[in-house]
Amino acid sequence: MTTYKEIKGQLVRKVSSDPSDPQIGQIWYNTTIGSLKGYVTVASAWASGGNLTDGRWGLGGAGTQTAALAYGGFTPGNTANTEEYNGSSWSEQNNLSTARRQLALGTIGTQTAALGAGGYAAGGPPKITNETEEYNGSSWTSGGNMGTNRAALGAGGTQTAGLVFGGSDPSTTGKNETEEYNGTSWSEQNNLSTARSELCGMGIQTAALTGGGQPGGPPTSDVVITEEYDGTSWTSGGNINTARSKMGSSGTQTAGLVFGGTASNTQTEEYDGVSWTISSGTLGTGRRLLGGAGTQTSGLGFGGATPYLASTEEYTRQFNGTKVITSS
Repeated sequence: MTTYKEIKGQLVRKVSSDPSDPQIGQIWYNTTIGSLKGYVTVASAWASGGNLTDGRWGLGGAGTQTAALAYGGFTPGNTANTEEYNGSSWSEQNNLSTARRQLALGTIGTQTAALGAGGYAAGGPPKITNETEEYNGSSWTSGGNMGTNRAALGAGGTQTAGLVFGGSDPSTTGKNETEEYNGTSWSEQNNLSTARSELCGMGIQTAALTGGGQPGGPPTSDVVITEEYDGTSWTSGGNINTARSKMGSSGTQTAGLVFGGTASNTQTEEYDGVSWTISSGTLGTGRRLLGGAGTQTSGLGFGGATPYLASTEEYTRQFNGTKVITSS
């Protein structure tokens, strides 16, 4: 059997503590814990988290991987259920005032200061609303209504500096209106270049990102279009590699993440402010109409279809780190 000395021309170094500045591929034996260790590249991956209390799709999301919020959705029937995630499990909280699904998609706010806007507020025939609600970490209260009734819209920003764009209403399959929220009321801004619904959203009010969606009717009209918002107008960004809609998203304009989507996709893509790259990490369960939270390096996906998923997955982006080396 070939030994490390034969390959590298040297013996494995024995140390009582890990090196302070190791290099990729470096191996050593830590005598304090009695283990062979190395500094390696750990690939991007999704791992299972705690399940939602209620399986559902078309839900809103906010917060971080370890402090997330899920609200609304379809389970079956519209739900007002709200849950908080602590990094390992979900717990039920006070409900939205109005049960609804496919409200603003994208991370909009935090676990203690979130914003829910728009959505389908009733069963058939669909009633699309412009209602806005604000969450304070305990309960929801009414905020200012959007200027346009719509569902399946994209979103970003915070509770006091929110942003919504696109979406649909009964008269059209894709809208291009953009609105900004100041903590009290919404105001109209410059439109998206391409009208569409079921698009993703991330970033802040003055630096937002959206991609994908459906300009026309499903299921053949998904697009790869990406647009960036600078607080005034939208401009084209690099196209998503895989045309999709109804996906989860998290991150910022220059460090974005999208995952899942149409046809129960498992693929994940990362955006660097210029172009999208397909990640080596894929969702364990393909899904669409899921909620999202977190960042590009620590994302969170939860719920979704088909038909009413409760499972949660946590994303860790590729990183360099120290790892115990075993024979398996």
